[in-house]
Amino acid sequence: MSGSTRRLVIEPVTRVEGHGKVTILLDERQRVREARLHIVEFRGFERFVQGRPFWEVPVLVQRLCGICPVSHHLAASKAMDRIAGVDRLSPTAEKIRRLMHMGQIFQSHALHFFHLASPDLLFGFDADPSVRNVIGVARHHPELARQGVLMRKFGQEVIRATGGKRVHAIVAVPGGVNRSLDPADRERLRAEVPRMMTWAEDAVALARDYTLEHLEQLEEFGSFPSNHLGLVTADGDLELYDGLLRAIGEDGATLFDGVQNERYAELLAEEVRPWSYMKFPFIRSLGPERGWYRVGPLARLNVCRRIPTPRAEQARRAFFDALGGAPCHVTMAYHWARMIETLHAIEQIERLLDDPDIVGDDLLREGERRDEAVGVIEAPRGTLFHHYRVDANDQVVMANLIVSTTSNNEPMNRAVRQVAERHLAGRTEIDDGLLNHVEVAIRAYDPCLSCATHALGRMPLEVELRGADGALLDRRTRD
Repeated sequence: MSGSTRRLVIEPVTRVEGHGKVTILLDERQRVREARLHIVEFRGFERFVQGRPFWEVPVLVQRLCGICPVSHHLAASKAMDRIAGVDRLSPTAEKIRRLMHMGQIFQSHALHFFHLASPDLLFGFDADPSVRNVIGVARHHPELARQGVLMRKFGQEVIRATGGKRVHAIVAVPGGVNRSLDPADRERLRAEVPRMMTWAEDAVALARDYTLEHLEQLEEFGSFPSNHLGLVTADGDLELYDGLLRAIGEDGATLFDGVQNERYAELLAEEVRPWSYMKFPFIRSLGPERGWYRVGPLARLNVCRRIPTPRAEQARRAFFDALGGAPCHVTMAYHWARMIETLHAIEQIERLLDDPDIVGDDLLREGERRDEAVGVIEAPRGTLFHHYRVDANDQVVMANLIVSTTSNNEPMNRAVRQVAERHLAGRTEIDDGLLNHVEVAIRAYDPCLSCATHALGRMPLEVELRGADGALLDRRTRD
């Protein structure tokens, strides 16, 4: 770097899905001059699907990610329903899709909380990295680790029972689904619901207790006022599958509400910056400087007025009672919000398994063909947009995807800078605990960097700290 700055690099960020790096520039007084989260992968799926028949897209786009393929499968399917001229699915088709989606929410949230985030919460940000990992959780908290594994397994079984496979399902097709739920699978899943319900409530309590015990610290850790965006019902309830767009400002004032999915491009724009392959979305009316927003579990709790399942709604009320009301801007409260959604997901799974339509045989609808459509869904990590145009030969000619992690790009960058300013400025030596503080702030968002970019990345980590004169002050390497 120049003679007046030194650079700290964290590459890759660990315990997230996909690969990225962080660079922090310090001036001659050891103050943070710049801090950025770089996405070093390139996503090509918006090009890959062009020229393909539209009915292939729901299967193709699942290959964006092995962690949340269901979200892409369903978002693309919702768009292709409209291309096929179908605005309303049969009750069985919609409930099969909703059940699979709830299984995805349940397993993905369990994976992140128990496998990726819990080592930081249980052992502390500065703990020895040989302990601060999922193996350490299994060794020191075996019952908790077992619960996490079995909760994720249950969610994957819901996906398998509805979609045919645990990864890369093949159930949703334009206009509906190609199968309903086997009665035997229905009974097997029903038998597991009580245990999953108890464990989900326990996870809410664990996240709540951690947040409240460390609240004074967490309120200042990577936290800042922001806009929030998510899907809600016409009555303002939390809606994860097929709602209306709602956004609020940092003071809770409504920015827009009741917006149909197809109008998203009127309200949102995407900015490109030269140092990242990931775009920076913003609300058009506010511009790129003020219009950036957060999505995901915390944002969804902030924008909704109620959760339509009793246990999760009780937990939501307790969340805002403890944190001073909505909107909540505490970044680390994402974990608590994520577990509230996990509880909501198992409540919805219980309802859907008891619904007779779930084993029905009315699977498909037909309509008048269209040339353009948008599908929007709440993926585990936040609002997911799929937008397609199709030509007269049924081939995709345009695709635009705004994934959850892309919407959280600017918030994650701000969290990195804020944590760097508080914890890294003035240091001349690197230790793993200090670097992990930056990663903890990023992990709160549960980013899926493969979804946001999609390419192979590098796993080794080497960090160099150099003085203003370019001399090497410290180096750390992680295999």
